[in-house]
Amino acid sequence: MLTITQALYDQIVAHARKDHPDEACGVVAGPAGSDRPERFIAMLNAAMSPTFYEFDSGDLLKLYRELDDRGEEPVVIYHSHTATEAYPSRTDISYANEPGAHYVLVSTADTDGLGDFQFRSFRIVDGVVTEEEVRVVETY
Repeated sequence: MLTITQALYDQIVAHARKDHPDEACGVVAGPAGSDRPERFIAMLNAAMSPTFYEFDSGDLLKLYRELDDRGEEPVVIYHSHTATEAYPSRTDISYANEPGAHYVLVSTADTDGLGDFQFRSFRIVDGVVTEEEVRVVETY
């Protein structure tokens, strides 16, 4: 289960809406080994595409160095889908290389008739996708 604060949830959704119609992407870092998302880090979608996201390799290297220096790890890796449901694509699955991370997808398309976005979380390990419950809390 992903437990995330309302403030972080809102930041992820706001980023997805702001970058629409392109896909948004980013990370929520937390203390290494804690499984606790704490620090929101919006990243630039280097692909600038409505159907694909890609972290800039230089930005990603800088991010991982910073995480290392701070004793953090990527707890949540998120991106948006602008025209499809919030479910990992084949490409998303192939690029998922953090087995301990929660992969959050926000869809900015009303694909289910339930509103203008979906927020879902998945574990992706060795190509296997498992959806998990999302619990939004005011504070930890």
